[in-house]
This record gives sequence, structure tokens and C-alpha cells, in this order.
Amino acid sequence: MTELLQAAQGQFQLSRYPLQARDPLRAWDAADELILHHLAEQPAPSEPPATLILNDSFGALTTALHAWHPQMQSDSVLAWRGTEANLRHNGLDPSSVKLLSSLDTPRGPLDLVLIKIPKTLALLEDQLHRLRPCLTPQTQVIAGAMIKHLPASAAELMQRILGPTTPSLARKKARLLFIEPDLSRAVAPPPYPTQYPLQGTPYTLLNHANVFSREKLDIGTRLLLQHLPSSPRFNDILDLGCGNGVVGLLAAQANPRARLHFVDESFMAVASARENFHRAFGDSRSATFVAGNCLDETPADSQDLILNNPPFHQQQTIGDHIAWRMFRQSRDCLRAGGELWVIGNRHLGYHLKLKKLFGNCQTVASNPKFVLLRSRKT
Repeated sequence: MTELLQAAQGQFQLSRYPLQARDPLRAWDAADELILHHLAEQPAPSEPPATLILNDSFGALTTALHAWHPQMQSDSVLAWRGTEANLRHNGLDPSSVKLLSSLDTPRGPLDLVLIKIPKTLALLEDQLHRLRPCLTPQTQVIAGAMIKHLPASAAELMQRILGPTTPSLARKKARLLFIEPDLSRAVAPPPYPTQYPLQGTPYTLLNHANVFSREKLDIGTRLLLQHLPSSPRFNDILDLGCGNGVVGLLAAQANPRARLHFVDESFMAVASARENFHRAFGDSRSATFVAGNCLDETPADSQDLILNNPPFHQQQTIGDHIAWRMFRQSRDCLRAGGELWVIGNRHLGYHLKLKKLFGNCQTVASNPKFVLLRSRKT
């Protein structure tokens, strides 16, 4: 659904990405409006400020401030695609914006930094450390969030890494934080990426800051790993929503002749999976690594086995639309006789969707919280 953002910078038709029919949510929130309102109240700059925008989920800030040719940095390829789509929809040139992954280095020095505070504080901490060398004492740094999504420790984190941090008054249930860079203070080195040994294996897993289950294996993945399939039929195996790549890594171990493919919408996840696979196998195994929107870039009829632990949220929004998209695309990307294995919470009812799509669904294993399902393309 497309809605109109009206701001001092102009009027912009914006949509969430990926597009969903009858999506009741907007592509921006009151924190975006508050940031734009604050900037409009400041004296107009004589020339476009060197601007970096962090965590702009669907490109609302980037689209509104396109005339400044900002850099937009995100860990999500969906944020890139949403930004590009909204710029085009408003007749704006996407090349006017420099898109950066969470592992890229912004071009500094910066005059203005706008931060939408992310759901994961570890990601924010990593971003602040990466941001610090690009600042000057004169850089204006503004962070914003809806109050219900603003962790109490976010201000402390910004103050510790960047400098004195002052909150604004609340408006429309949103709040801004104003940070004065103090580059003279000593700051402890960044703690990311982290590592932990994978129990029962010779592997140590590297995890960038925004990787799901960064400190240990989650319960669902443990169940899946206990039942990983092995067959000479599996020439191509895809780890969909790969995170740090542990599922694909152990699937490669169980299927020594298979080619592995890793896909995730998080740049940090894909980088972690690549590093972990290389540590385990060096150049002896064939693998591809894609930061993408589900299976948009995977050819039809190209996979024999897809392993999937689907997310049930996008940022703070809970829903099953991502899982549904993953399942539909998996059916298209599997070869005849290929299998989709899905691990999920029992209450999500994935077996109903899989049976509707594939015409079959078998329970491989379960525990009180999770269920492991298998569907075959006939």
C-alpha cells in the first residue's frame, strides 16, 4: 500500500518493501517525521551537508532528503530495495543516493548523521564504533525512535561511544536523541565480531553484530541440526535465511559432494556465513553467498534441498508474510523431487501453508516448542 508522507521537504508517495496487498502499515513512523521536522526548523544550509542516514527501513528519510545526495547505510538488503523503489516511485534518481552495507565504510568527514535506532542494540553498538572515525566535533548527530522501541540503554551507549547525549521531549510517541561528538575521549575497542565453539564439532563460529543467535545456537536450529538429511541426490543445497551459516556448514559436512548456497537479507549474516564456511573448508568446497530478498536471485528448478528457519518479523512488525514468500519461492526453485525442510515454532502452523503449497507435509521431528517439517516437490 502506498501512502503520502507530507513534510517540509515535500510530499512523497511511500510504500513498505516488499509490497503486500492491503498492508495496513506505513513506510515511515513518527520518529521519521520528527527528524524531518527538526531539520526543517534549522537554518537552511548554504550547500548540501555531507549526510549519512543509518537504518532507514524503507527509505523515507533518504527519499525526503534526496536533494542532499545522502549516503544510506543498512544491514538489510530489503532497505536498499525499498529505498530504490520509493525513489523511483517519486520520480527521483536512485543513483543520487549512495547505498552502503553495514560492513562498508562511509565517506567522511560527515556534517550530519541521522540514526534510526535499530531493534538490535549490538548492531547499534557496532555502527557507532564504525561511525566514530567519520565524525568531527562539529558533526550533527541525531538519533530517533518510537518510545516503545527505544531501549533505555541506547542513550548510554551513544554517550559512551560518541559523546554527550541529550533526549528531546516526546512528540507523537517518538523521541530524538542529540549527540555531541567528543572525539578526545578514549573508547574501548569494538567487541564485534564475536565467536563461539560449536559443540561436538571442530568448528568455531564467527558472528557479526546483527546475526541471529549471535552468542549460541537457538533451540530450533539445534533440533534441525540433529536431523540434517544426507543423500547423494542432493547436488545443490541452499541455506535460506542462513544467519551465521551453521546449518549450511553442517549440511555440507553431511553431504560431501554437494554445492552449497547461502542466502540472507542481512549483509552481516552473509559475511559471517562466508567466513565460517571458508574456515571449515577453505577452497575445497563450492559455495555461493547472496544478500538478497528471499530467493529473488535464485533460478527456478536449481535446488535439491532447501533448509529454512524463517523469521516471523520484519523489524518490529510480526507476521508470516516473509515465511510465506520463502515457501512459495522454495517450491519454484526446487527441482522435481527436491525437498524443503522448515524449522519453526509449533504455534505458527507452517504445516498448513506447506501442505497447501506442496500438497504434502511430513513432521520429521518435534519438541515441546519446535517442529521440523519436510515437503517434497512432486
